[in-house]
Amino acid sequence: MDRNPSPPSSEPEEEGDVVGNTVYSKHWLFSILTRLIEVISPEKTEPTEGTPTELDEEMENDICKVWDMSMDEDVALFLQEFNAPDIFMGVFAKSKCPRLTEICVGILGNMACFQDICMSISKDENLGQVLLQRLCDSDSPTLLETSRLLLTCLSQPEVANVWVERIRENPSVYDCVCFIMSSSTNVELLVKVGEVVDKLFDLDEELMLNWIKNGTCRSVGPSVDDSPEELPDFKIVPCILEAAKQVRSDNPEGLDVYMHILQLLTTVDEGIQAIVQAPDGGKETWNLLYDLVCHELCQPDDPPIIVQEQKTVLASLLSVLSAMFASQTEQEYTKMRKSKLCFFLFFYMPLIGSLIRILQYMESCGRRSVDNSKESEQEETGRANVNEEDFHLKILKDICCELLSNMLQELTKENTLEGLHQGHLNEQTCSCAFQNLLPLYFASVESFLEVLREADQTLADNLEKRFPSLKVHA
Repeated sequence: MDRNPSPPSSEPEEEGDVVGNTVYSKHWLFSILTRLIEVISPEKTEPTEGTPTELDEEMENDICKVWDMSMDEDVALFLQEFNAPDIFMGVFAKSKCPRLTEICVGILGNMACFQDICMSISKDENLGQVLLQRLCDSDSPTLLETSRLLLTCLSQPEVANVWVERIRENPSVYDCVCFIMSSSTNVELLVKVGEVVDKLFDLDEELMLNWIKNGTCRSVGPSVDDSPEELPDFKIVPCILEAAKQVRSDNPEGLDVYMHILQLLTTVDEGIQAIVQAPDGGKETWNLLYDLVCHELCQPDDPPIIVQEQKTVLASLLSVLSAMFASQTEQEYTKMRKSKLCFFLFFYMPLIGSLIRILQYMESCGRRSVDNSKESEQEETGRANVNEEDFHLKILKDICCELLSNMLQELTKENTLEGLHQGHLNEQTCSCAFQNLLPLYFASVESFLEVLREADQTLADNLEKRFPSLKVHA
C-alpha cells in the first residue's frame, strides 16, 4: 500500500457539497472527521495494555487521502473551519496509534503552509505545547512530520517569534532534539531536525546561546576520587557531529545543513569555546571537517565545476576550521598549547593542499563564468545567475584565503619540506596561492617565502620573479 494514497476522485454527492473550487466532497471530509472523533472516544480508547491501537485499513486509506487533500488551500480552510486542529489535539492526547498520530501531525503540517491557518495554529498555546511534546515521541515518522510542521511555522515571519519564544521556554525541546541528533539513524529525520535547529539559531542568537550553555552542566554522580571537577560537557556539539556523520554519505544537503549549524555556533565566542574546549580539545570536530575537505569534497579527480555544487558546504566548514585554528593559535594554553598546536600542525600540508586546489578550481570556474556571461550577454536571467554564482564563490574564496594565510604563517622549514616532498607545494600550487592572497595577505606570503627559501631556494627565487612585489620587499 502506498504511504499516501491518491485523493478520492468521485464527484460530490449533491450540488453545494463541493469544497471551494475543488471536486472534493464536504460530506465525505466531514464523515472522516466524525470517524476520527469516534476513534478517540472513551469506548474506543481502551486497548490491551502494552498493545498500540492499529488503524483498520479502510480508515488508514481514508485519513491518508485527507492528508494528501490538505495540500489544497480550500481543503485546508474547510478543515480549519470544522475545528480539525482541536480534533487532532484529542488524537494526540488519547490515541495510542503511532500511525494515526503521524498522519494528523502531517495534515497540520500541510495546513500550516497557508499563512492564515499557520497564524491560527501558532497562536493556539495549548496546541503549540502539545505539538512540541511530539518531539519526545519515540516514533520516527511522527518526529519527521513534527519537525516538518515546526520548520514550516518557523519559516513564516509572522509567527516565527511565537515559536522561538515557545521553544525557548520549553527546556524539553533541547533534550529531545539532542537525543534525536545523537541517536537516530533515520537520515530523513536527521536532515529535517537539522533544518529546524539551523532555522532556530539563525532566527535567535539568545536561544542559540541558551542551548550552548544547556550542555555545560557538570555531570552529577558519585565522586570516584579527589580529582578536580571535570571540564564542562558542551552537549550540543557532539550531538551535531554525530548527526553530521550519519547524513554525510547519504544526503549532501543534510551535511550542508549541519555544517551551517556549526558555522552559526562560531559566530559567538561561547560557540567557539564549546567546540575547542570540549574534553577532546576540539579534535573530533577538526577530524571530521578535515576528512571532509581533504578526502571527500572537491577532490583531485573531480572536475573543477564541482566547486560550484559544493560551494556552500565548503564555505561553512572552512569557516569553522578557520575559527578553530585562530582560537588554537591565538590563545595561551601554558603546558597544553604546544601539544594542541602539534595536533593541528600534523594536518597542515594536506589541508593546505586542499585549500589551494579549491582556489584553483574556483579560478577555472571563474574563467568559465566570464565566457558564459559573454555568450549570454543579452539574457537578463543568465546574467543574474552568473552574478549569484560569483557572489557565493567570492564568499568561499574569502574564507579559503583567510584560513590559508593563517596556516602559511605557522609553517616551519620542516612542514615546508614535508609539503614539497608530498607534492602539496610546488611552483604551480604556490603561484596559485600567491595570486589569490596578494596583496591583502602580503605579510603571510612574505613570511612563508622566507621559510621557503630555507627549504628550496630555487623555488623561492622563481616565485619572486613571478611576483615582483615580493622581490622589492625582500
